[in-house]
Amino acid sequence: MGASCCGHHDQAKHESHGHEGHGHEHGKCGHAHPAEKGAVLTGRGTYFRVSGLDCVEEVTILKAEIGPLVGGGDNLAFDVLNGRMIVLNEQVDDDAIIRAVARTGMTAAPWSQANAGHDQDKRRKLQAALAAASGLATGLGWATDALGAGLWPSRAAFAAAILIGLWVVLPKALLAVRRVRPDMNLLMTVAVIGAVALGDWLEAATVSFLFALSLALESWSAGRARRAIAALMDLAPPTVRVKGADGREVETAPEEVAVGAVFVVQPGERVPLDGRVLAGESSVNQAPITGESVPVAKSPGAEVFAGTVNGDGALEIENTKPAQDTTLAHVTRMVAEAQSNRSATERWVDKFAAIYTPVVMAIALAILLGPPLVLGASWGEWIYRSLVLLVIACPCALVISTPVTVVAAMAAAARAGVLVKGGEHLESPARLKVVAFDKTGTVTEGKLAVETVVPLNGHSEAELLARVAALEARSSHPIAQAILAHAAAQGVSPAPADNVQAIPGKGATGTIDGRSYWLGSHRYLEELGEETPEIHDLAERLETDGHSVVVVGSDRHVCGLIALSDRVRPEAKEALSALRRAGVERLVMLTGDNRATAERIAAGLGIDEVRAELLPEDKVAAVEDLVARHGTVAMVGDGVNDAPAMVKASLSIAMGAVGTDTAIETADLALMSDDLGKLAWLVGHSRRMQAVLRQNISFALGIKALFTVLAFAGIATLWGAIAADMGASLLVVFNGLRILRQGASGTV
Repeated sequence: MGASCCGHHDQAKHESHGHEGHGHEHGKCGHAHPAEKGAVLTGRGTYFRVSGLDCVEEVTILKAEIGPLVGGGDNLAFDVLNGRMIVLNEQVDDDAIIRAVARTGMTAAPWSQANAGHDQDKRRKLQAALAAASGLATGLGWATDALGAGLWPSRAAFAAAILIGLWVVLPKALLAVRRVRPDMNLLMTVAVIGAVALGDWLEAATVSFLFALSLALESWSAGRARRAIAALMDLAPPTVRVKGADGREVETAPEEVAVGAVFVVQPGERVPLDGRVLAGESSVNQAPITGESVPVAKSPGAEVFAGTVNGDGALEIENTKPAQDTTLAHVTRMVAEAQSNRSATERWVDKFAAIYTPVVMAIALAILLGPPLVLGASWGEWIYRSLVLLVIACPCALVISTPVTVVAAMAAAARAGVLVKGGEHLESPARLKVVAFDKTGTVTEGKLAVETVVPLNGHSEAELLARVAALEARSSHPIAQAILAHAAAQGVSPAPADNVQAIPGKGATGTIDGRSYWLGSHRYLEELGEETPEIHDLAERLETDGHSVVVVGSDRHVCGLIALSDRVRPEAKEALSALRRAGVERLVMLTGDNRATAERIAAGLGIDEVRAELLPEDKVAAVEDLVARHGTVAMVGDGVNDAPAMVKASLSIAMGAVGTDTAIETADLALMSDDLGKLAWLVGHSRRMQAVLRQNISFALGIKALFTVLAFAGIATLWGAIAADMGASLLVVFNGLRILRQGASGTV
């Protein structure tokens, strides 16, 4: 920063408590945040591709088998959509982990991004083939039996149907027996074996086929959600047109383009990498990344994101990030890894299923033994009823209903420009009662602009701007840049200046046309002893109205004052009103700025409470107080210097466009377009997701309750029970995936 910035105005002192030194503060605060929130530690640990990891049921199995080997289940993280397991304890031998996974009936191999999708697709094709083969064998057995071809040909077909249908289930069922941890695989296996023991080969084969079909559909649904996320990454084109030093253009892969290289994007093409525009002007559709519906004008100096679509002008762009570190790559990776931050509903379902399954097996055993032993009833009849209960008790529909819904909701949010770092963070907005906002860069644009130029003592506005521009020409401070931009917009060029020197903490001096000039804050004017009562009153009035004041003077007199302010975001007022309509009860502003400025802005936006002139530790205390008094509280900030306070909030939301990478890393959610209007949409989206979750859970449990009654009454059949369970699984999957079609309007 230019040294002349140091003493421009007293407000800078207040704002520096919360907004100076972005990069440095992130280094100190940003990395603690994900750990406290329980986020995946990207890049840490050993990654494995697990074939057969299709559902959270497999996660439970893997944790039980591998957890003791790696020091507990907390040292394991899972990405079910991509069949990936992360071992955070890097001291364990890879081969030992691979052998442990093999004992579960699944297979593991070191993670390779190149064949990850292929492996998952291969697994899903296998599931579909097994279901189809089991169905064909079941149909063949039924036809053979119906045609009277004999007992053994039909039983051979039914046996083949059973073995094929249970091919991937049997190893997991055996593991459940060995560990005395009953699960859905064991329930299905016991039901099939029981049906065979009773001589009901057709029903045993039908149950095996329908269960294989349900596994295939479950695998398909996970693949559908995975493809929705993978579609984000597919937004980036496979090649980059790199411009060499000789002006020639060569196409190459994005991964091979060095930071600092220049590439060209023609009209209508997608931008392949993040970068900064060097030459050309165009409008760019940023909807895939930020959710903005209107194309954004780009000119030299503007930033562009990989995956966005160039408009009608060619652009030359300097690459600013490696392909694996683009904003698009971050978004895709964070959405995929967000499954490790599971929602409260998902965790509840897992705990419920863990208790529910052994309880149901105990009830089934009581049904099997009770009536025959106590009442002398028929063994065959009550064995059959107990098997029906085992089948309908399978928690498959219940278990699959939540992760599919949550992942679909996260993918829909990402498409709308809201990045969510886990299901647990997508449930919180529905409960929000209080939202606290940082001021600068959140409810305001974070960019100072000249509001008023007051020339004095015979100077014109153009003269005053020319002299200030001369002294500020080399400064990078936001105030200096705002004045220079205003002068350029007015067509004023800096006057020739000599001997420009910064006065640390005060301002700057220089010589223009042989006369000495100075500039600085109102406080610097007081130190010089050149302040008159009239100028004092004028400066005080401007500062009371929330302006930063720069005073300009010469060796003869004060030449004038320039007042600047940070403009409120155009959408802020309507966005906050929408939050109130969405049910948020209280809006609070937390800022390091002076109280007069904060209260002026808050009054214009209808904010209920203002806490101003806060140090970072004061913001932390303020958020803790709000949480203690109101419960669920969101903190909205820039994701970097507000990190300490955001950690203490129930939900931290970052304005993602400014310092996007750090915002993504530090907050629970990031608004990729810095559009506050997305907050009300997020609350509605969260509530819609919870409604779908409630529908799915209620329907899955309702079907089970109904068939439990039918099983007791002796009306339900084995194949009917499994068909009902499969139908329930299908319906909850389709109901959950419905959220993928949700747009920014909130319609489904």
